[in-house]
Amino acid sequence: MDKALAEMIKISRETGIDPNLVQGGGGNTSVKTADGKYMYIKASGTALKDMNQKQGWRRMRLEPVLAILKDKSLPKMDASTREPRVVNLLLDACDDNIKTIARPSVEAHLHACLNKCVIHLHPSAAGAYHNAKNGRAKLQRMFKNESPPLLWVPYTDPGYMLAKRIALLVDRYQRQFGRSPEILFLHKHGLFITAKTAEGALRLVRRVIKRCNSNLRQPKAVITKSVGQEEIGNVKLCIERGYSEATGEDTPIWHYYNDAIEDFMRQRDARKMLSGSLTPDELVYANGPAMWVETARESQSIAKRLKRQIEKGRKPSAAFLVKGVGLFVAGTEKIAPTVRDIVLYSIFIRMNAHRMGGILTLNKRQEDFINNWESEAFRKKLVSKKK
Repeated sequence: MDKALAEMIKISRETGIDPNLVQGGGGNTSVKTADGKYMYIKASGTALKDMNQKQGWRRMRLEPVLAILKDKSLPKMDASTREPRVVNLLLDACDDNIKTIARPSVEAHLHACLNKCVIHLHPSAAGAYHNAKNGRAKLQRMFKNESPPLLWVPYTDPGYMLAKRIALLVDRYQRQFGRSPEILFLHKHGLFITAKTAEGALRLVRRVIKRCNSNLRQPKAVITKSVGQEEIGNVKLCIERGYSEATGEDTPIWHYYNDAIEDFMRQRDARKMLSGSLTPDELVYANGPAMWVETARESQSIAKRLKRQIEKGRKPSAAFLVKGVGLFVAGTEKIAPTVRDIVLYSIFIRMNAHRMGGILTLNKRQEDFINNWESEAFRKKLVSKKK
């Protein structure tokens, strides 16, 4: 096995097994070969922990990947034309014997302009800061003695435009500091760690997460009694009927309950904190924030709220936080755990961002771009097919 591939499998598995680092199995990794000609990168829709020698990655020629960032015709295209074009260019840059539909990560050209080993994660600890109004200022104070300094990347639409912006910021950074950044916080897009070695990248991930967590409120152990199965069954039936009435679909409902969920539901401003979509993943997989339900007794009430979402051109909520009972998810057995993980990620971030000046959510233009982005639809389709 190529050394670069072995290193990528190592960093992928070590980070991918920690749900606090990868919401819903997300995240990306890449490692460049010693000769600088190739880059191994995670395939879109693959969970980091599931990568192995035979699947979950693509090998790409670096030269054509970097050429995408220099292509002067791409910025002139509208997003609906440009993004599929970039996907095809990335596929054309693949140089391996893989015959499946596996695509290289849509962020491959972003990885190409960074150091040898790149780890892109969505840690809840980092998300608490880059989704808070005062989060950037707090990060800069926390990492003020870091050398080289961290790089903050303002919100940019995912895909080509994000890669283009990071390439510009990295070039400016290199001219200012004489080296590449090692820690990049992307507003609403997670944490990038880049280093010369796999071990160096993993050590840096652990150090950054530890520092971020040191100032955050962790969920408290608050469950004092279990929720009765009869009550859970009644709520499931209520949501199932309401969802069916609003959408015309018969969808199974799943129940989840733990300390983190109960802790959030006990917050005085829990309902207020669930206003607005937090991240692209929350929008794509959960159709926005979980719907807050004080009491689930009438399916018509839930149906009415879901219909209102649909009338406004939004997708109906896939997650419901029912006070005192827990989290309920509408979806298949395959997609429900992903939605659960994303909700757990979201409520942790919302609770902490609320204490840092307020929660920053996606605006309508940003939501519309993500909802119409083919690459996210492709990724969700792959996740939905997994066992």
